[in-house]
Amino acid sequence: MIGPGVHWGSAIAKIVGANAAKYNTFENTVNMWVFEEMVNGRKLTEIINTEHENVKYLPGHKLPRNVVAVPDLLDAVKGADILIFVIPHQFVSRVCDTIKGYIKTDAVGMSLIKGVDEGPDGLKLISDVIREKLGITMTVLMGANLANEVADEKFCETTIGCKSKAHGPLLKELMQTQNFRVTVVKEADVVEICGALKNIVAVGAGFCDGLDFGDNTKAAVIRLGLMEMIAFARIFCTASLVSPATFLESCGVADLITTCYGGRNRKIGEAFARTGKSIEELEKELLNGQKLQGPATAAEVHQILKHKHLVEKFPLFNAVYQICFQGHPVKEFITCLQNHPEHM
Repeated sequence: MIGPGVHWGSAIAKIVGANAAKYNTFENTVNMWVFEEMVNGRKLTEIINTEHENVKYLPGHKLPRNVVAVPDLLDAVKGADILIFVIPHQFVSRVCDTIKGYIKTDAVGMSLIKGVDEGPDGLKLISDVIREKLGITMTVLMGANLANEVADEKFCETTIGCKSKAHGPLLKELMQTQNFRVTVVKEADVVEICGALKNIVAVGAGFCDGLDFGDNTKAAVIRLGLMEMIAFARIFCTASLVSPATFLESCGVADLITTCYGGRNRKIGEAFARTGKSIEELEKELLNGQKLQGPATAAEVHQILKHKHLVEKFPLFNAVYQICFQGHPVKEFITCLQNHPEHM
């Protein structure tokens, strides 16, 4: 596993470790690359490997003993058949450059990273960045999966986007548990786009909470945000890959709903509206040093839409961008809802 220093990565490590020990299909030991840092005078990797708990990012949850925290990235990936990427998307290129040439050529990658990149030709998915840099087959996992609830083993669903019929069942076996139900779909690009765009909508939902607009308004944000997600996918994915059914999977409407009610992006959006503090200040105060994906994705999506002269066709995405980065008053967010087109 690459980068489970954050709470989502550790929650996934708990599942992967348990399944690796349970099924003969997999090697028992799961290497988990953790960016080394000191916690109460001790190395974080040492704490994880002796106490089997990520005390900084997922306190109170024991990791399986076969999950081994490794501080050196090259040591962590050596000999791996499956590479699971769980890092902030701004670090993807640097990590790939480091491990290029040190991994198996037939390894399969799985990205749990919710973001997009702006490439020279517009949209670039994170899985595409990894695939191009490393030359390996890539898949994605996205869903309504708040990390603490997954770690608590509360029932939820998730979606694996995998174009290969051979890899889908293997990855499902690695990830599925009684309380973490996996569906595999072929439309990997749509699955990944949903995972990125829902964070923009969640920031808008947070604005609604901070402005005390109520649940009816938030429901409108979710519906209009979903419309923009579908419209964006239809423009930037191959038309044959954009099935409406994919948006009804966990990666689509379910992830959108849970993020708009319980995620970090909603939390920061509310605090932004209530306090007037910057996104950077709120990240430091409320996220224990972790970076927020919603505003960053809004900025990247804005550049992509601007490049194609489509900004005005996505009023909700644009409003989140303008409020976060261009000083537009947060109270004006309601305008993008009032003037949103009925059909897209």
